[in-house]
Order: sequence, then structure tokens, then C-alpha cells
Amino acid sequence: MNLPVRHRVATLSRRRFLAMAAALGAAPKASAANDFPSRAIRILVGFSAGSPSDLLARGVAEKMQNHLGQPVVVENKPGAGGIIAARSLLSAPADGYTLLVVSAAHAAAPVVTRNLGFDPVRDLAGITRIANVPSLLVVSPALGVKSLAELLGRMREAPGKLNFSSPGKGSANHFAGEYMLAEAGVEAIHIPYRGVPEAVSAVMAGDSQFSFVPIPNALPLIASGKLLALATSTGERSKVAPDLPTVAEAGISGYRFDPWFGLLASAGVPGEARATLIAAAVKSLSSPDLASRFGTAGAEISALPGRRFDEYIEKEIAKFRYIATRAKIEPT
Repeated sequence: MNLPVRHRVATLSRRRFLAMAAALGAAPKASAANDFPSRAIRILVGFSAGSPSDLLARGVAEKMQNHLGQPVVVENKPGAGGIIAARSLLSAPADGYTLLVVSAAHAAAPVVTRNLGFDPVRDLAGITRIANVPSLLVVSPALGVKSLAELLGRMREAPGKLNFSSPGKGSANHFAGEYMLAEAGVEAIHIPYRGVPEAVSAVMAGDSQFSFVPIPNALPLIASGKLLALATSTGERSKVAPDLPTVAEAGISGYRFDPWFGLLASAGVPGEARATLIAAAVKSLSSPDLASRFGTAGAEISALPGRRFDEYIEKEIAKFRYIATRAKIEPT
């Protein structure tokens, strides 16, 4: 059907107008995505200041802001083994401006918490694993034991009389302790505290007899004689404490517990924003300066970006379920 020239021109003009309007309407969205980030980014930490999560978050934040061109600030929201901070992340807009540093306790949360309120796999998305941080089994020198064998002997002599501290139920330190007890066939009472510094102070004060403590927190206190290290939780000896045996070497064959830390975002963060965050985080972790700083504290950088980190967390959840079953840890 042939339209009059005037009608054809009007039709083409209208189409051209609608196309332009659609392009202009989409422009702000595209611009917003391309301009990410255009303001400060927050990194939430579920543990107190001075904890390994806090120390790692601040190191990564310092480097990331150089790559992103915007401030990256750390905000501590301690409590419930990191669950409070995770819920805060999920209550914020899923725009990439709020992130979360987690410990291995993140994978333990669905195992020990009956009504968690979120799914660690479905609701959160990996930016990158940051580092592995060995935990050391420590006691107060006043306890009078100098080896893991002697500590286990004390527990066998008085089942359930000794206790151990951790920065909260479901924390990696809690699971490291329960796993050791289960594998050794001994009993001790778990006492949860608000954070790592508080759990360490309990051992030094004699309120708790032992604890698994992240190596950055433990080393200065060991050097000053306030704590005595008996073993390291990891499968291999720590590079900064090579003379210290692993728990397996010290007498509990097969024991291995490798605590890790990572950076997450909400699963709803747009793909381009997430890709920008992943690139900035991985570049930050490749910094020799950061590797040196973390290494001095006993943390070993172990980047695992994006989907690979998501898959790793799924495997870690399965591992914690096994430990919980073995140690008879019931969800509450």
C-alpha cells in the first residue's frame, strides 16, 4: 500500500522521534553503570576492630580506593559470628556501594543458625577470596601445659572441666576447637565472646583455658610471653612460625582447618558494577606492598575471584556440615 508522501514523512518523523526518546530514556541508566562508582563505598566487617577481618578489610580498602577513584571506608558491625553485618548488607540497596568482608564463619552460619534469614549462596555474590589466615592453638603460660598432648591429658583427666573461648558461636575459631575435641575424643566447654580480642583476653585472664586464635592476634602476645602456642590449625606449618607443629603433627592425625577471609556483595548487584569491583579487588591483592603487610602478620593472600569464590563457599558449607555432625553442634 502506497502512502501519501506527507503521511510517509510524518510516519518516519514519528518513528525517528520515538527512537530518539527511547535512546535518551536509556542513557541515564547506561551512564550510571559506566560511571560506577560515583561515590564512596562501604565495606562492612562482622567482627570488632583489631580482628583479622578488620585488618584485612582495611588493607584491601586502602588499595581498592586507588583503583576505583572513590573512598572505600570500613564499618564494623560485630556480633553473631558476622551474621549481623551480613543482614546489614542485604538490607542496603544492591548497587555495589555496600560490601562485606567475611571469615570462614560465613560458611558455618547456615549450619549453626536455624533461622538465618538469608541464603549465603543465593543472596550473596563473591568478589574475591582475600587470604588464608592460620589459627594457633594457644594457652596461658599459667595453665602449666607445654604441648597439645599435655592439654589433651588434662581434658581426659577432667572431662568437661576445661573451657575454650572463641569470637562467637559458629566462628571459624569455634569450629576449629570443636573439630579438635571431636577428633581427639575429649570434652571441653565452649565460651563465646564478642570478638577475637575478647576471646584472647579471656585466655590471658584464665577465664578460658585455651583458644584457637588468628595468627596476627596471637604472635605479639606469644612474643611477649602472655600466651603459649601449642600448634597451628592448618594442614601445613605457618611461614611465620615454622617451628610450631600442626595439630596433626602434634598428635591428632588427619586434623586440618584452614581459616579464610573474603569479600562479598549482594547477589543483586548489576553485572558491570560487580565486574568493576572484582577487577579492583584482584588488582589490590596483587600489590607487593599488601602481600608484605599481610605476610608479616601471618596472612597469606589467596585471591579467588567471582564465581570461583561462590563455588568455594558452597564446598565450605558442606565441610562445616560435616564438622557439625562430627562434633554434634546443633543449630539454634
